[in-house]
Amino acid sequence: MATQATWEPHEKYGNLTKQSDLPDAVFAFPAQRKEPLTDAAHVRGAVARFDQVTGVSDADRALAFANIQTAARYYGVDLSETNWHQLGIHPQQNRKAAAAKAAATRRAHARKPTTETGSR
Repeated sequence: MATQATWEPHEKYGNLTKQSDLPDAVFAFPAQRKEPLTDAAHVRGAVARFDQVTGVSDADRALAFANIQTAARYYGVDLSETNWHQLGIHPQQNRKAAAAKAAATRRAHARKPTTETGSR
C-alpha cells in the first residue's frame, strides 16, 4: 500500500525563511519537522541524510519518502531509489561519540602552532 504524500511547495521569494516559519507540510518528516524540502538542494540533502534521522517509525519513513518523491518531481530532482528501504533505516552507530571525537580533534588542531614549510 502506497503512502499518501503530505508535502506542499512553500516559497517566499526575496525573503530568507527561518525553519520555524515553515509549515509542517514542507518537511519530509512533518510530525517531527525534520528535513525541510524547500528547494532541489534540500531534497538532495534529505535523500543523503535519510538514514541519519533518529526517533522516527517505519510509517514516518514511508511518509517521508513519499514527501521526498513528490518534492523531487516538483523541483526536477531525479531519484534512483524507488522505496525508502533503499535509503537505509539504521542511524549511524555511535553518532554522539563520533561527533565528540571530531570536535576534540578540531580543538586539538586549532591549538597547534602552524609552521611554514617550503620557504628558504
